[in-house]
Amino acid sequence: TTDMLCFLSATIEKEPLYVSRNCWNSNQPAWQEETETLVETLEADERNLVVFNDDFNTFDHVINTLVKFCNHTTIQAEQCAHIIHYKGKCSVKQGVYETLKPMRDGIREAGIDARIV
Repeated sequence: TTDMLCFLSATIEKEPLYVSRNCWNSNQPAWQEETETLVETLEADERNLVVFNDDFNTFDHVINTLVKFCNHTTIQAEQCAHIIHYKGKCSVKQGVYETLKPMRDGIREAGIDARIV
């Protein structure tokens, strides 16, 4: 019989995204690495607008701000607000920096911590 012990790891640099599987095979006492490319390319300028939780802004204020500056529906904004509250942050929009910057600036002017990453 052959016993195999494998570990998976992801390598995220810029792009592409790689997943490696390192295995030890009892019939071949050496570690073998297999690498698979999961994502070939990402758009070079693609960014995320991330909103962070705080202890002073209300759900309604966050929701109304996301509707106003990110063009979210009320439902989308509510879902993001809950994720922000329970997870500490949420990516509320993706796009190029030039598109996200006015949204980030408006959210910040509303007193909410937002960053483009």
